[in-house]
Amino acid sequence: MSEEKVYFYYTNDLHSHFEQWPRVTAFLKEKQGLRKENNEAAFTMDIGDHVDRSHPITEASNGLANVELLNEAGYDIVTLGNNEGITLSHQELYQLYDKADFQVVCSNLFSRDELTPFWLKRTHTFMTESGIRIGVLGLTAPFNAFYELLDWHVENEFDIIERYIEDLKKESDIIVLLSHLGISVDQEISRRYPAIDVIIGGHTHHLLKEGELVNQTLITAAGKHCYYIGEVELIWDHKEKKVISKEAAAISLQDTGKDLETEEHLQQLLQQADQYLGQAVASVEKPLEVNWFGETPIIDSLTKVLRRWTNADIAMLNAGVLLDSLPAGAITKGDIHRICPHPINPVLVDLKGDQIIETVRAALSPAFTELKLKGFGFRGEILGKMIFSGIQVGTAFHRNGEVYVKRVYTEDGYPIHPDKVYYVATADTFTFGQLLPEIARSAKKQYFVPEFLRDLLVYAVKQH
Repeated sequence: MSEEKVYFYYTNDLHSHFEQWPRVTAFLKEKQGLRKENNEAAFTMDIGDHVDRSHPITEASNGLANVELLNEAGYDIVTLGNNEGITLSHQELYQLYDKADFQVVCSNLFSRDELTPFWLKRTHTFMTESGIRIGVLGLTAPFNAFYELLDWHVENEFDIIERYIEDLKKESDIIVLLSHLGISVDQEISRRYPAIDVIIGGHTHHLLKEGELVNQTLITAAGKHCYYIGEVELIWDHKEKKVISKEAAAISLQDTGKDLETEEHLQQLLQQADQYLGQAVASVEKPLEVNWFGETPIIDSLTKVLRRWTNADIAMLNAGVLLDSLPAGAITKGDIHRICPHPINPVLVDLKGDQIIETVRAALSPAFTELKLKGFGFRGEILGKMIFSGIQVGTAFHRNGEVYVKRVYTEDGYPIHPDKVYYVATADTFTFGQLLPEIARSAKKQYFVPEFLRDLLVYAVKQH
């Protein structure tokens, strides 16, 4: 047999959307069975962000349930996304894959305490029965502002490729990169490193239904939440000793069947999670109402707690960060998680007075308050009204009914000084993108990890 097919099946960016997982496992079991029957080489891979603490199962298990599910689905190798990397404490990540039945490869993640988890490999080589050597690299996005606070460091992806590519070329017949870096970085890597045969991508949730050939490299990715699953088919010529064909497809799982065993296991995991999340953390005499377009006692308390926690002059939080009201009586961990599921950390930024005034103006505009945000850690519906602590905002209405900012005062009634630097606490969401440009551009940002806003919410609830 001169020609041989090699298959890769992959998932990326599930974000703990477990309602899709029974379809994923049904598909994988069928394909793995088919390849075995035909005596064809096949490998199953995950490209990271399988974990997302917005789901109760992941929250209650610190991601260990995700690893169980990957084990059961017969995965061969995974790399890490930023949700595995920066939403768990150092110890939780250190132990995350202790019971994995698959390889974990992440070439650019390093522990700053020099204790490397036993499961973390820089590269890995698979060999097919016929002797084809497949070298695998894994790379994750360098969110070092967070990683370093958690005692990890992520090295630059190009430096790492330079470090390993020559050895991989010698030791491998086919080179595969598992990339949690995003589409534009994947394209740049393929322009620079033609020796990489396939880049299986994620992070930016891009969907490449038929893959994309850049130079000699095939780039592929399957969107987000496992609505699609990826398949790569390579043809290796044993005489020529090279890959003679590369094809990729992202296959919709919309109308595919579900695996019954996986559904049952997810039910068990949910029951276990409910038990853990059923623990009471506070008790309130009256219901705590939530209103995305108004100031309520609970969002007011949370903003004040955020200010004290970070020792800030001013705090600002959008009301949409709380998804639902809380009833009177016992409040459980599950209640807190349900109304504040986001993997969002507190952050402290330095802003001058004139930048604060500009930020207040932007945050009170309908374009901000009514924005249906997806991403940047936000798992809610809309951003909602911005709530402030430490400043008083005087507003009035234009003739057309639009609100505008007349003045911004300190709590003591003094005007904000345009050139004075203030410490401003907010959600880390606003340090990314262009939602609030002055915050995103701030040269000084201090992130608080591993605490999420919901950890502060417990203190806010206790005040009621």
